[in-house]
Amino acid sequence: MTLLDRFVLLLTGLTALYLIWRFFDDYRQTKSNSDIYYIISFAVLLVAGLLLIAFGYGVLGSPWVVIVSVLIPAGLSLGLVSEFFSKYEKGYLIFVIIGLLAIAITRLTGPEGATIDTIVLVIVHAIAGLIIVIVPILAVTRKLAPGGFIFVSIGGILIDLGGIALAFLKLGKQFLFFSESVVFTILAPLLLLMALAFAWGFMKKLKAA
Repeated sequence: MTLLDRFVLLLTGLTALYLIWRFFDDYRQTKSNSDIYYIISFAVLLVAGLLLIAFGYGVLGSPWVVIVSVLIPAGLSLGLVSEFFSKYEKGYLIFVIIGLLAIAITRLTGPEGATIDTIVLVIVHAIAGLIIVIVPILAVTRKLAPGGFIFVSIGGILIDLGGIALAFLKLGKQFLFFSESVVFTILAPLLLLMALAFAWGFMKKLKAA
């Protein structure tokens, strides 16, 4: 990992910290479950960024880091479901909990290099990612959020690409043109762009509230 990568990851962490502060401020006024989910998600992003800065990309091989990192898309998707489709919140929360347990079990108890743990991870990550992409689009088209909220969908696309590319590397395969060298070259900038897209989209929504 280069010094530039660490600087970019630091900017990502600062962006996550800003979002945590804004969502906490909103939670004090609204007591909304969605704010809690968002805070969890960006808190994990902050911690993940700090771990990468401290230990480099090798930390991504830790099963604990993989398990906890899933809370980023899981928390964001839960927040979006809670905010815009609250009647599905409990059902989706159950799915997320089951998914996290399945990831934990397969990562911690499965044989080294097993395929099943990566398949479970991809399924949970992909579903959460699709929700992050689709819900903001629906919210904007239904006039439930300002047009700028669509940037959350862009952030969702970026998190999907990064997460799935890393999962394919775990399988020893390449996702599209994302070879190992390409993934680790663009990972830090991708995380920053993702965080900035989320920040722009969510701030547009909070300011319009």
